[in-house]
Amino acid sequence: MRETHTLTLEDAIRKMTSWPATRLRFSDRGVIREGARADVTIFDYDKIQDTSTYEHPVSYPEGIPYVLVNGVVVIDHAAHTGVKPGDIIYGQGHGLNLPRALQ
Repeated sequence: MRETHTLTLEDAIRKMTSWPATRLRFSDRGVIREGARADVTIFDYDKIQDTSTYEHPVSYPEGIPYVLVNGVVVIDHAAHTGVKPGDIIYGQGHGLNLPRALQ
């Protein structure tokens, strides 16, 4: 987005936060307001960079010094704190009796 200018920063953030939360009908996610889950990512726009490659697909990005999940600091000064306060998010099909071939 930064190099191609295909989206504004605000649109890119909306497409990763409030828009999918709205589509999945999660009223307490994707927004910053009282009573919401407080999932927040603090990033440096000039430094954020994906560091993963096909050869090394699991690699932390650069330029993200802080991440809060459910209001708990998970990334602090770009280092994982070891806590895992997240919840499993089930979709609308959770609990359906699917044919064994689709499970």
